[in-house]
Amino acid sequence: MDASSIGLWGFLLLFVLLFIRMPVGVAMMLVGTLGIYLIRSKAALPTLAGEIIGEAMSYPLTIIPLFVLMGNLAGVSGMSRDLYDAAHAWFGHLKGGLASATIVGCAGFSALSGSSLAAALTMGRVALPEMQRHHYDDGLATGAIAAGGTLGILIPPSAGFVIYAILTEESIPRLFLAGVLPGILLTALFIVAIYIVVRLNPAKAPQSSTPMTVRKKFRALLRASWIIGIIVLTIGGIYAGVFSAIEAAGIGAALALFVTVIRGALTWPNLVDVFTSTLRASGTLFLILFGAFVFKTFIGFTGITFGLAQWVELQSYSAFQIVVAFLLLFMVLGTFMEGFAILVLTIPLLQPILEPLGVDMIWFGVMMVIVLEMGLISPPVGVNVFVVKGIAEGVPLNTIFRGIWPFWFAMLVCVILLLVFPKIATLLPDTMFN
Repeated sequence: MDASSIGLWGFLLLFVLLFIRMPVGVAMMLVGTLGIYLIRSKAALPTLAGEIIGEAMSYPLTIIPLFVLMGNLAGVSGMSRDLYDAAHAWFGHLKGGLASATIVGCAGFSALSGSSLAAALTMGRVALPEMQRHHYDDGLATGAIAAGGTLGILIPPSAGFVIYAILTEESIPRLFLAGVLPGILLTALFIVAIYIVVRLNPAKAPQSSTPMTVRKKFRALLRASWIIGIIVLTIGGIYAGVFSAIEAAGIGAALALFVTVIRGALTWPNLVDVFTSTLRASGTLFLILFGAFVFKTFIGFTGITFGLAQWVELQSYSAFQIVVAFLLLFMVLGTFMEGFAILVLTIPLLQPILEPLGVDMIWFGVMMVIVLEMGLISPPVGVNVFVVKGIAEGVPLNTIFRGIWPFWFAMLVCVILLLVFPKIATLLPDTMFN
C-alpha cells in the first residue's frame, strides 16, 4: 500500500474514532503514530516522543494556562458579575436590553478567559435568572447566552487563535489584534439580531427594567473598572508593543489574582476550584496539540498535501473561490464535529493549498474561527447549547436551538463582511507591525 492510500485510510480511521467519542488528541496521536509506523517504521516512536516533548517545552504555549487562569479568577472574584451589572445598568432598560447586556457581558468576559465554554457558563449563571425574572422568551434568553459565549474564541485572548498560530506558525500577537475589530463587529451584529427579533415579536422581551440614573450607571461602570482595566491593559499593551502576548497573559493573571485577594475571594475552596479548572482546560488543549502535531507529521509523510495542492492548481480556481469553498466545508463539518477537532484536522491540509495562492493566513484564520463559532451553536452537536442546557434545565433543547438561529445568521453576515472587506481583520495587525 502506497503512502497516499495509507493517508486516506488514516483519515477514515480517525473519523471513526471521533465518531465513537474517543478524545481528539488521543485519536490523532494513535492514528498518526500508526500511520508513520506503516510508512516508516523506525520513525514512529521517535516522532511521537519528539513532538510531545517539543510542544510541551514550547514557550508560546504558556499563554494558554495563564489566560485560562485569568478567566477563572475573574469568575470567583466577582469581576464577571460586575461586568454584567454594568452592561445591565446601561442597556437593561431598553427593549431586549437584558439580552443585549448578556452579549456585552460575554464579550467582556471573553477578553479575559479566551474560552467560549467558560464565557457561556459564567455569564449564563448570572444573566439567565435575570432574564427569566423579567419574563424573557426562553429561546431568546438561552440563545443570547449560547451565542454570546462563542465570542470567547474570537475576542482575544483566544485559545483558538493560539492553536491556529502554533499549527500555521503565524504570529500570536498579530492574530490577537486581528480578532479585535471582528469581535466588536460580531458583538454589534448580535445586538442588532436581538433588536430585530424583539421588533418582530415584542412578546419575546415583554418587560424592561426601570431606567437607572446616570449616577447609578457610572457607579456600576466604576465597579467594573477592575475587569475593564485588565482588558485594556493586556490588549492595549500588545498593540502598543509594550509587552508580548505571553507577558500580557502573565500580567493579566497577576492582576486578576491581586483583585481576588483584595476582595477576600481567595478562599481554599475557590483556590482549588480555580486551579483544578485551569489545569483541566489547559491539559485538554495541550493533549489536542500533541496529537495534532503527530498527525500533522503523518500527513507530511503521506504526500497528500502536495497532491491536493497540485490538483487545486490544475483546476485554476481563484484564491477567493477556494477560501469560500473551505469556509462552506467548515460550516458543514461544524454540524457534527467539535471546533478544535476541525481546526487541527484541516489546517495541515489547507495551509499548503492556501499559501501558494497568496491567501493571508491571518485574515483566513479570523474567518475560520468565526465559522467554528457557528459550529458551537449548530445542531446537533452545538457544544455551547449543551452548556446552556446544563444551566437552563427546564428549557427544552429544541427551544434553545430555535433561539440561536438569529445569532447564527449574524455570524454569517460577519463572515461575508470579512470576505468583502478584509481590512476589518488586517487593519490593527498591519498598523502595529508596519
